Amino acid sequence: MNYSTDVIIVGSGVAGLSLALKVAQYAKVIVLTKKDRAESSTRYAQGGIASVQSAEDSFELHVEDTLKAGVGLCHQDVVELVVRSGPNKIAELIQLGVRFTKREGGHCQDLDLHREGGHSKRRIAHVHDLTGEEIELSLLRAVQDNPRIELLEGYPAIDLITMGKLTRRPGEDRCLGLYALEASTGRIIKLLGKATVLATGGAGKAYLYTSNPDVATGDGVSMAYRVGAAVANMEFFQFHPTCLYHPHAKSFLITEAVRGEGGILVNDRGQRFIEKIHPLGELAPRDVVARAIDHELKVSGADCVYLDISGKPADEVRRKFPHIYKTCNKFGIDITSQPIPVVPAAHYMCGGVFVDQSAETTLHGLLAIGEASCTGLHGANRLASNSLLEALVYADRAAERIKSYMDLDLPDLSVPDWDSVGTVESDEQIVVSHNWDELRRAMSNYVGIVRTDKRLERATRRIDTLQNEVEDYYWKYMVTLDLIELRNICTVARLITESARMRRESRGLHYNLDYPQRDDLRWRRDTVLQRQVDWNDIHSVRFS
Repeated sequence: MNYSTDVIIVGSGVAGLSLALKVAQYAKVIVLTKKDRAESSTRYAQGGIASVQSAEDSFELHVEDTLKAGVGLCHQDVVELVVRSGPNKIAELIQLGVRFTKREGGHCQDLDLHREGGHSKRRIAHVHDLTGEEIELSLLRAVQDNPRIELLEGYPAIDLITMGKLTRRPGEDRCLGLYALEASTGRIIKLLGKATVLATGGAGKAYLYTSNPDVATGDGVSMAYRVGAAVANMEFFQFHPTCLYHPHAKSFLITEAVRGEGGILVNDRGQRFIEKIHPLGELAPRDVVARAIDHELKVSGADCVYLDISGKPADEVRRKFPHIYKTCNKFGIDITSQPIPVVPAAHYMCGGVFVDQSAETTLHGLLAIGEASCTGLHGANRLASNSLLEALVYADRAAERIKSYMDLDLPDLSVPDWDSVGTVESDEQIVVSHNWDELRRAMSNYVGIVRTDKRLERATRRIDTLQNEVEDYYWKYMVTLDLIELRNICTVARLITESARMRRESRGLHYNLDYPQRDDLRWRRDTVLQRQVDWNDIHSVRFS
C-alpha cells in the first residue's frame, strides 16, 4: 500500500496534532503514529504551559527567566517570539475545549497559575496535574472530526526518502516522503508528500531511568541525521529531578509544581540539602537540582532522596495534585503525611534537528517541531513548562512555511518500493533486547548528569560496537518495530555522546568534571553535527 498526500506528519503529540489542524485548512494531511494515537510524551506532561497571564508578570520577566536558565545559549530572537506568543496559544487551547484549572475564588476566566523551578513568577497554566492528557485528548477530538486529516495508527517510520537517495548524485537535495512499517502486517509502505514533518518527540529511552513513555526513542533526530540534516545541542539532555522511586512505578513523574507549592527535598536522614547550593533552593533550575540530588546520592550511598509536601494542608495537596496523590497512594505512599521517594530521570532532549524560525531543517521539504527539533529556545537548559508552548508556536510557524509548498511541483521521479530481498525473519530476538539493555546502561553510567572525558570515551567505544552490530542485524533481517527503535536509539546515543565530547566546558545540563568552568570565549555557541552522506554506498539505501 502506498500513499500520496500534501503533508506527512510523523507523531501525534501536541506538536504534530496542532500542525495537522492548521495545515488541514489548505491541504490534505496524513499523521503517522507508531503505536496508539494518544501515546506521546504530551500525554504524560503533568506541569503545564508557561505563559504570561497575570498583571504581576511580564514578557520581559519570562524572557529573562528563559535566558537565565539557558545559560547563554538561547537564541534571544526565538525566546522573544515564543514568549510573546504565549497568551494567544492559551486562548486557542481554551477555544479548542481545554479546561484549564481556574483560580479558587477568582473570576471564571482567571487561571490558577503554578510556579516552577527557574520562574520568577507564577505563570504555569495547568489542568490540575494532568495538563498533557487534557491537551492531547482535546486535540485528538478535533483531528478525528476533520475530514482532511487521516491518522494512521501502528505505522512506525523507518527512513526518509530524498532525491539524493534516488539519483545517488550530489547537488541540491530535498525530502520527498518516507518509508513506514505497517506493524499489523509487517508490510513496508511508502508515503510521498510535498512536505514531511518530524514531530516524533524525545529520546528518554536512551537512558535506563526516564520519565518518558516507551515511544521516546529519538526516531526523528536519527532519521534526519541519516539523510544529512543538521542536528544541534544533543549534549544537553535534561534530567527531571523528581521521578517516583518505586519498583512498580514505571516512569512516573512528580511534577515540579509540587516544589513550587512548597514541597522540600530531604535526604535519607531527613535533612534539606539544596538550599546550601542555590539561593532559590528547591526552585532552582532543573540542572542544578538534578546535580544536587545526584551528588547527595553518591555521597550518602542512598537509593533515593525524598520530596516532602506533608507540611501543607492535606485537602490542599489532594485538590492541587489529585493524580499524583492517587498514583502514590496506589503504591502505599500518602503524600499528605509521608515524603515521596524520588530520583532524577532522563526527561527532555533540549537539542534536536536544527531548524530555522519557520521550522525548516537544512534539508528542503523536511521540517521538525516539538521536542524533536532544536529551535534555539532552550539553550543549555530548558526552563520548566516552556516545551508545550514551543510546540504550539512552532506548529504555527511550520504551517505558514508549508503553505508556500503547495504550489510546488515535485520532481518526476519514480520512487521504488522497499527492497526486502535477501532478508529473513529473525530467530534471535534476544540480540535486540540484550543490545538495548546494554546501550541504556552505558548511557546512564557514562553520559548521565555528571560526565568526564574518560566516561565519554568508554561510552563511545561501547556505542560504536553496539551500533555496528545493530546495523549488521538491520541489513540481514526483516524490519520490526523493535529493530527500528534500537537502530534509532543507537544513533541518538552516539549523537549525544559525540556532542558531549566536543563541548570542553560545563554549561547548563552538560557538566564535565574535567572542565568544571563555563567558557564563554570558546563555547558560547551551538554544537552542530551533520553527516556527509554518500548515496553510492550500498548501505545508505534499502531499495533496488
